[in-house]
This record gives sequence, C-alpha cells and structure tokens, in this order.
Amino acid sequence: MTVSTLFLSIGRPIRRGLLIAIALAVAAATLVRAQEPPRFEDEPAAGGLQLRTSRGTVLSAVRLGTDMEVTVTGQSARVKVVQAFRNTGDEWVEATYLYPLPEDGAVDSLKMVVGQRVIIGEIHRRAEAREIYEAAKAEGQRAGLVEQQRPNMFTNRVANIGPGETVLIEIEYQAPVRRVSGEYSIRLPLVVGPRYIAGRSLATAAGRADARAISAPVAEPGQDTALNPVSITVRLRPGFAPANVVSAYHPVRMVPDGAGGQTVTLADGEVPADRDFELRWRSADTAPGVGLFREQLNGRHYLMAVINPPAEDRRRPAPPRELVFVIDNSGSMSGESMDQARASLKLALGTLTPADRFNIIRFDDTMTELFDRPVAATPEQLAVARRFADSLDANGGTEMLPALRAALVDDTPGDTERVRQVIFLTDGSIYNEDQMLAALGADRGRSRVFMVGIGSAPNTFLMNRMAEVGRGTYVNISDTTEVRARMTELLDRLTRPVATGLTVASDGDVRFAPEVLPDLYEGEPLVLLARSRRATGRVTVSGVTDGRRWARTVELAQAVEGPGVARLWARRRITDIEIEDSLGDSDGEAAAEAIARLGLEFSLVTRETSLVAVDRTPARPEGARLRKEDLPLNLPKGWDFDHLFGGPMAEGAAPGVDPDDPARLLELPQTAAGWMTPVLNGLMLLLTGAGGLWLMRRRRTA
Repeated sequence: MTVSTLFLSIGRPIRRGLLIAIALAVAAATLVRAQEPPRFEDEPAAGGLQLRTSRGTVLSAVRLGTDMEVTVTGQSARVKVVQAFRNTGDEWVEATYLYPLPEDGAVDSLKMVVGQRVIIGEIHRRAEAREIYEAAKAEGQRAGLVEQQRPNMFTNRVANIGPGETVLIEIEYQAPVRRVSGEYSIRLPLVVGPRYIAGRSLATAAGRADARAISAPVAEPGQDTALNPVSITVRLRPGFAPANVVSAYHPVRMVPDGAGGQTVTLADGEVPADRDFELRWRSADTAPGVGLFREQLNGRHYLMAVINPPAEDRRRPAPPRELVFVIDNSGSMSGESMDQARASLKLALGTLTPADRFNIIRFDDTMTELFDRPVAATPEQLAVARRFADSLDANGGTEMLPALRAALVDDTPGDTERVRQVIFLTDGSIYNEDQMLAALGADRGRSRVFMVGIGSAPNTFLMNRMAEVGRGTYVNISDTTEVRARMTELLDRLTRPVATGLTVASDGDVRFAPEVLPDLYEGEPLVLLARSRRATGRVTVSGVTDGRRWARTVELAQAVEGPGVARLWARRRITDIEIEDSLGDSDGEAAAEAIARLGLEFSLVTRETSLVAVDRTPARPEGARLRKEDLPLNLPKGWDFDHLFGGPMAEGAAPGVDPDDPARLLELPQTAAGWMTPVLNGLMLLLTGAGGLWLMRRRRTA
C-alpha cells in the first residue's frame, strides 16, 4: 500500500489532524532554519563537520612555520616576517593564511622565494593586484598576494605550491614603539581570534565576501602541538641602555649585543602562535622630555616627535565622576578571559568614592543594565554590583553595539562638574568595528571611553580606535596575574586628563599627523608625525593642564636619523582618513582614492592597495588540479574551545565521510544542529501513527 493510499483511507477527522500536525512541523523547521547561523556556499552542512580523523591527525596538507626578526631603533621597530608554506601532500595547492599585525604597522615589502629564485612584490590597487594574482594562478605560475582585511588583519595567498615543495613569503613592516609612564613596549600579534559575525551582516554579497575574508578554520587545542610554530628574535637598540627588559607571556633569553643593546630570543626556540608576544623595557637613565627623529624620502623630510607634557599637580582632588562599566560576557570570553574581566570589574568598583555614581552593563547577544540609571557608590549598591559581577558567565554572541549605545546615554548632560567615563572590558572579537566607531562618534557627547582589552589575543584595532575616537585611553590585560597592576595603572591615569585642547603650529609648510590631537593622560606622551619640504624650523605644541596653559617648542634641526619615519607618517595619515570615513566626515570615494594614492606612493598595503609577486615561469602542469586550502589557526591561549564551538570533537568521522581523505578542509565549527533530519523523523512518526490508527479502525470494523 502506498503512502497516498494509506492517507486517503484514514477518516476525515484524522486526516485533518495529520495535515495540521505536518503544517506545524514544517513551520517549526522553518523557524529553526531561520535561527541557524548562515553558512557560506562552500561550507559543510551542520552536523557533519570534523576537525580531526579517528587517528587524531590534522586534515591539512600545507604546513606553516613563521620566523620573526625585530629591530628596535629609537621609537620605532622594523619587523621582518618569513612564513614558510610547505606542501606535504601529493596535489598542487593554493594556500590562504589569515594573520594579525599591529594596527599601526606599515606593511611595505613582499618577497617570494621559490628554490633559488627571489621574486620582489609590487604594489598595485587592490582589484588590479587580485587580477594579476588570479591570472598567474590560472596559468600555473607561482604567485603570492598580501591583502589587508582590517588594519590589524591580513591574508597571505600563495598559489601553485607543488607536492613536497616549500614556498617562502617574506613581508616587512614598520611599527611605532609605545611609551607609557616611562615604560617602552612592542606588541607582536601572533593569532587572530575568531570574530562574531551577526547573520544580518551577511545580507549582501559584499558582507558575505568580507565575512569570509576574516574567517579561518580553528584547530582544536591538543590535536597537533606543532601547528603554526613561530620563532622570534628582537634586537633591542633604542638609543639608550635598556633596563628592566621583560617578556610577560613568553620565556626569553637575553644577551648583550656589544653595542649597548640586547638581543632577545624565545627560550624554547619555537612556540605555538596562540598568544601575542609583548616586550617591555625602560631606560637605565632619565627618559628625555622630547625625542626627535627624521628621515628623508623622495625629496621630502619626515619628522617624528615624542613630547612629554608637563607633570600634573596631583595634590588637587579629583572631581566626582559618573562611571559606566560595560563588561563582555559572550562566548569568546569563556575561560581565563571571563575570570580576568570579573576581577578587573571588581577591582575598579573598589576605587569608587561616595561622591561617584556608577552603573554596569553586561552584554552577549542580549544586554542587561544593573540599574535603571547610574546610582551613588554607596556600600549597599557596591555590594549589589559585586554580586552581579560574580554571577556573570560567558555565553552567546557578541552584540556590542546596543551596549555601547546604552552606555552613551547621558542622564545628566548639564552636570558639567562631574566627569563621565565609560569603561569597556572585552576581547573585541567582533566583525562590525566601523559601526561601533560611527555610533561612538555620533553619540559620545561628554563621555570619555576607555578600553580594557581582555585575553591573550584582543582586537587591538578596535581598542585603539575606540579609545581615540572616545577621547580616552586603553590597556591590555593578557593574563590573570596582571589584573591588579594593569587596572590600577589605568584607573590612576583616568582620574583626569593630563593635557587637553592640544594644538600644534610651525613656521613652515608642515603636514601633521594626527591632524586632530588627542587628550593625554598621565604618563602618555604626544607622538607627532610631520612631513615638510625642509629639515629646519620650529614646531610648537601647546595645551591646558590643571587649568593652566603651557607650550613646548622643538627645533627640527635637532632631530636624529630615524629609519621608517616616512612610512609611519603615511600610515598615520591613512588612519586619519579611515577615522574620518568611519565617522561620516568625508566622502567615501574621496577617502578611498586618498588612501590608494598614499598606498601607491609609499608602497603600503592598505584597504585599497595590495602587494603581489609572480614567478613568470609556469610550474603546475596543464590539467593538474589545484586544491584550495585555508590554513587552520591556533585557538588563542585561555579560550575555551568546547564552550565556544559547541563541545569536543567526537572520535571518528561522520557517516559517509572518509576520515583519512586529505582533500577535506578544516572549517569553522557550526554549533547549530542539522534541521532536516528531525523534521523527517517527525513526519515518519506521524505516518507511523496514522498507520496504527488505520489498523485499529480495520480491526474494529471486522
């Protein structure tokens, strides 16, 4: 008997009930399907994804090793990154690797090494560089392409890596050295944390392409301890005798270099690329009040001035404040990051005085405000706040924008005597940075925004930009042992601005960057970059400190040679343009053209320009298949893989999947369950029940 015959033989009331049940099942399936995270076209269906075979081997033919050489000179660092792509499989491969760089770094060099041949990369507009790369790939030629996805996120693509072959990609970039309270530091990002991408962001083709570009497979911790190893060497030659050299997150060896500097290497030789590397040092002597560096390029003179404002009179009492703490308890914060955020929040609550007001906003893909509006920091309210902090668990998506908008709502705009401060505690693992900056620029009012970057690999691009647009500052907390020292340092600095209303003037034709000077907090110097047609003249910086005006003048002729200053000026100018574009203060097409011109002039990788290298000698035989492979990333140290990606990987492959097929690629896990199987099971149960009802009716009739 067929299903249709069986259905028609059932009584009309039963048929009507079955039709209603089927309609409800289909509607429920449609709702479940609508709530699932969207999949890209080439991603596997939910429920069948595997990150390892039953033997525990990583399903990736291409292996990656990275070596970094850093030379610190004065206030900048020159970094050379060599990535070795080795094809251990038996097919021709195109490999793509997503990697981080400092958001203020200027990438200006690309070399591709194949055997004994060295191919120098060329700068082109982004679309043109992609066309050159795709054409070379189609012709079987080896090619490399470096593209910027975010100011701190880049991709390397290498086409036509032959079986058993190794291709080296070497990039170089210039980055400034950070200085706060007399301590210098460089931070080398080593891994990109997975970004939360809301489904609405994928509504357009451009959104889907962008989301795909910043997404990469993530390897389950422990399945391959040799995945993405990195070695680091730092030649520390700052122009003075470095003292108190510290590597907070990686054991290092330090050897004097005979020239007054230090050579720093990793104690273990190689480490997994699963957390940022940070090196800090101080001067053995008194730090200079002004540092001047210059470089000449293409007939222009470039200047970098590091100016310390006058020390603040700390005997004056700090004004009363209104503080809004915004804490991220989304899934990416699970593990050590949530512990760091809770501890940081509770430490900050302990610094409030009875004259202060405060509130707490927590967010994942939902949002909760502890109080309807900021309340007085009484012992009773602080006790409520501490219990609230202790109750926070990490879960859900990272919808930061609603929390930002809620935090910027000023209930007392006329209370000018009270300083209003918003403090974010987050890893910043979001996709929509531009939307955050636009909202902050539009609604910040009198609020000042301070960023606390949590975890081993925070999104420092978001931290820096939000602090700059929000007229605040930022600090990174990458380990639980740092909470007290780093938060105390931040809370001490944000009691009141050191210098406000900063302006700069010169007696010549000088183009400064940044164009809008930031407010400075205790221990922070002003880093000013300039371009001029002559290397002489004066630059005067003035501002207000403790209600008193001050000024400081520097002579350009006193500057010392500083390699890389020109590209740092260009990178900072590009940042100015990007901020104006994010805030809607410039025309989008004009901004894109200005960025492209700077990228072409200084050979910089930007959102509008890319570096491409092509070996014109064909390598891949005609007709040989080229397999695309996205290289997996390590999960940032301290992140909870099981919590973030929906549980550990079950042993063995899914039914119908060859567990040892090397052509299978690693993809980002999907936490959503498959929806079709439950629907079919439900329909089968309905039909089984209908059959049972029909048999019962037959027996009664008999």
